[in-house]
Amino acid sequence: MTPPDGLQRGVYANRTLNLRSVQAIGYDMDYTLIHYRTDAWERTAFEHATRVLAAGDYPVAGLVFEPDRYLQGLVIDLDLGNLVKATRFGYVIQAQHGTRQLSFDELRTTYNGVTVDLNNPRFRFMNTLFTISESALYAQFVDRLDDGTIPGPLGYDELYRIVSAALDESHTTGALKAEIVADPDRFCDIDPDTAQTLIDQRLAGKRLLLITNSDWSYTKAMMSYAFDRHVPSGSWRDLFDIVVVAAAKPRFFSEVEPVYRVVDADRGLLQPHWGPFKTGDVYHGGCARQVEQSLGLTGAEILYVGDHLFGDVHVTKSALRWRTALIMRELEAEIAAAQTFAPDEAELRRLMVEKAVLEDRLAQARMALLRPDSSASREAVESLRESLRTLDERIVPLARAAAELGNPTWGPMMRAGNDKSLFARQVEKYADIYTSRVANLGLRTPFAFLRAARTSLPHDLMPREIAPE
Repeated sequence: MTPPDGLQRGVYANRTLNLRSVQAIGYDMDYTLIHYRTDAWERTAFEHATRVLAAGDYPVAGLVFEPDRYLQGLVIDLDLGNLVKATRFGYVIQAQHGTRQLSFDELRTTYNGVTVDLNNPRFRFMNTLFTISESALYAQFVDRLDDGTIPGPLGYDELYRIVSAALDESHTTGALKAEIVADPDRFCDIDPDTAQTLIDQRLAGKRLLLITNSDWSYTKAMMSYAFDRHVPSGSWRDLFDIVVVAAAKPRFFSEVEPVYRVVDADRGLLQPHWGPFKTGDVYHGGCARQVEQSLGLTGAEILYVGDHLFGDVHVTKSALRWRTALIMRELEAEIAAAQTFAPDEAELRRLMVEKAVLEDRLAQARMALLRPDSSASREAVESLRESLRTLDERIVPLARAAAELGNPTWGPMMRAGNDKSLFARQVEKYADIYTSRVANLGLRTPFAFLRAARTSLPHDLMPREIAPE
């Protein structure tokens, strides 16, 4: 595989990771080994959920799916029926009630003194691409509850449970996945280099695991579609030492659950299993401790790769101390947008340095007016104020464009204004490394030493940009 140009296919380390020390690598399937076209998948999930809701006599006529209006990493405020975007410290910088964006004054009034704490049951973290359809459906149901189309009394938290249950049912009944299996080309975006990445890892002595919440029939169909044509033996099963389906993550990583062996690959017949997992077999359920015991490995010797910030990364890191990798395909578009905006970003930074100097001069001039026997003049103060107003006219359109990078409604997934987003903070805290696709690991090889970048502090010396004397 030839490394592509640019940063979009990079592997980024929050904590230094020596891949040579990793003895086993576990993978999630959906949105990790197999990437779905978000618009097609989430639109179909949305449509299936509306049929479930219609069967429950909820009004669904006129509901629309507009994926660009929602973003992974948002938080639902169950008390107020709002979608919010917060900084890494939990301060809300943007919000919408239902589908209506809150004004600055409304935002300040509503969230004055409120910080988003993900341990608080008031907040639900939208931390995977699967939540795009959930956010879209919930926002429109909030509108309908407010205007009386959905009769009350009903709280926004109860409304969320109704929407979430409908989406869960659409996933578990099998109709949604049957539609995907019937036409995988419509839903999947297959990277042929993913198979070579897994093959290289096996050649380098890594033991590979597939640990997915999907059931056996769906896993078998989708993995065959995505990998059989790219594997020399013609079977994706030869890529993995152990396959675990219906894993029930995140419980898989933190609890002990019954395990069954799939004894009939065609019909999916199950047999209770005790003892270690055996190489080449497929298991239904079980737990991570069995994986460790079966491999004779623990903690940092195992790397788990997934797309779910909580179910794949947070719990794995917290409960087991495994090394963790987060897959975010949308990172590529975000980096591309930032690269395109780079000249304007440089200009914005230059203007902000200039503004900081003018603001400091204005503060000094105002203070001088208060001192006795000062030669300062009000005219000088007004002149500085006018210069700042003129400068703001140049800054505002650039700042607005920067705030819309990646998503026209919510802006970048990993940033919240000048700060990191709450989503970025969770990535930083729980994912040792992150990247846009599994194949990027292949570009670095299984022998890579992935070093974390030196982080900056507010007092670090930065290259001085243009500032007026």
